[in-house]
Formats: sequence, C-alpha cells, structure tokens
Amino acid sequence: MGAPDRRYPTGSRPAPPVGTAPMMRVRSASDPAPGRLENEDVVFRFGPLVGVLDGATVPEGFDTGCVHGPAWYVRHLAARIGLAVAARPAATLMSSLAAAILAVRADHGGECDLDHPGTPSSTVCLLREGGDQVDYLVLCDSPLVLDTGDGVGVVSDDRLDAALADLRRTAAALPDGDVDPVTRFRRAVTVQRTRMNRTHGYWAAATDPDAAYHAVTGTLPLRGPGALRRAALLSDGASCAVDQFGLFDWAGLLDVTAAEGPEGLVDRVRAAERDHPDRLRRRKRTDDASVVFCEFGPAE
Repeated sequence: MGAPDRRYPTGSRPAPPVGTAPMMRVRSASDPAPGRLENEDVVFRFGPLVGVLDGATVPEGFDTGCVHGPAWYVRHLAARIGLAVAARPAATLMSSLAAAILAVRADHGGECDLDHPGTPSSTVCLLREGGDQVDYLVLCDSPLVLDTGDGVGVVSDDRLDAALADLRRTAAALPDGDVDPVTRFRRAVTVQRTRMNRTHGYWAAATDPDAAYHAVTGTLPLRGPGALRRAALLSDGASCAVDQFGLFDWAGLLDVTAAEGPEGLVDRVRAAERDHPDRLRRRKRTDDASVVFCEFGPAE
C-alpha cells in the first residue's frame, strides 16, 4: 500500500442482541471497468454485514479448469457469506467465510477441476456491526479504511504485493535472451498461480476453505474512546486513488466519499485513469471499482 498499514487487535466475540447498536448508515457503488460488459466486483449488505469482493480477472488465453468465471464466483460467494453469517451469527467472520467457500465448491456442481491453479478466486473485505463493536476481515488486496477516535488507519493484506514483488525480482535476475514480453508475462502468471493459497505466497478466497483462516481480522468498539466513526471497504480499483494515483491520503479518501458519495470516489478514479495512465502500476489501465462506505452513530 502507499501508506503504512495500521493493524488492529485480532479476534471476535458473539454479537450482542440486534437493536442495541448505534445506527450504521451504508452507501455503496460498484462500477465495471470502462469497456467491460461484466463487473467482476460485487458489493453487498446483509443486515449488519457489509462486504466487497473483487474477482481475479483471467488473463486472455489462460485456462481455469472451470466453466464459471470470476463474476459468477463473486456473486455466489457473496450470497454464501450472507447465508453463513445468518445461520451462525455468533461465529467468527473467518469461520463464516470458510463455510461460504466450502458451499461455493458445491455450487460448481461437479463440472469443474477445483484443484486447477487458475480456479476462480476473489479478495474479501467484510465488516459486521454488532451492538457495541464491529468485526472486520480482510483477505488479499481489498483494503479497509477506518476512522476512529484515535485517527484514520488502513487494514490491508500485503501478501499478494509481496509475492508479486518477489516474482519481479526473480524475473529481473534471469537473462532475457530471446524471450518476448508475451512469453515473459505468461511465465509470470503461471508462477503467480502457484503462489496462491500457499504458506510463502498469498491467500485468497477460491476453493480451499483454509484460506479464510489466513485473513487479517480484528474488532473495534462503537462506543467510548477509539470508537469507530467511518469505514470504507474498497476493491483495489478504488483504493488506487490513494496507493497508486496519490490523489489524497486515506483520511482524504474518507472525506471525499462522505461528501461526494462512493460514486464520486469512483468518478475521481476514472478521471485519474484517463489523465495519468502512466501512474497506474498494474497490468490493466482500468479496473472494476467498488466502494462500501459506512458511517456510525446517531443520524445528524
């Protein structure tokens, strides 16, 4: 990430009875990349739970062993997360995500090779309000921005970035010879796939429920000192406003989203993609962009 991570205590407790919490007001937006017909992100709210999922785009010419695509996967995973949380509201978010991943395995219907390294996968960013606290979960590169009485911080999972940086270092150490850019890219994608859901790689929601237990999790109060005031759940197509384009810092992102709405933040990203494509450090010039913005406390 472009700003230092701020990690919060891990853990979760059973949710207090419904109706005892400060009001949570939620606004969201999800926009497919310009020119793309299908959005591989999804935003959702199921009662006290909100989330952002960002499906991994399959590079052209690569097999996945699956008849379904990333858009199918994120829609099914979102629905299964909602069902898992509703069925066991006192369970940790890790446990609910693991149950959801296992349920989506069954949704494939036996048509797919679920051990294929390119099987559909997704990031996960969740926030659950429950009485006097919120629980959160971040898996892969969809960060969570939090505004508390102690300031603004970001919860992120930087293991994908670390894995990609390691791949770049390895590639730079190899002689280029006659290897063309397309071949080099295909090799990099192939190696990256072998790093997913491995101890020395990175973790994402795919077909292995164990990935859920490698997520970054924590709990924050909704009352008293350090109480959560605002939160933004982001796909990397929206967080790039800060960590790639540098349009503002994380506090500025929250202020812009509060003032202009999630759609306003996405509009700012689209303008930056058009005006400063050289500052976008990723393979895609544009990406699906998703934002869930939460405000806590009495309505003003």
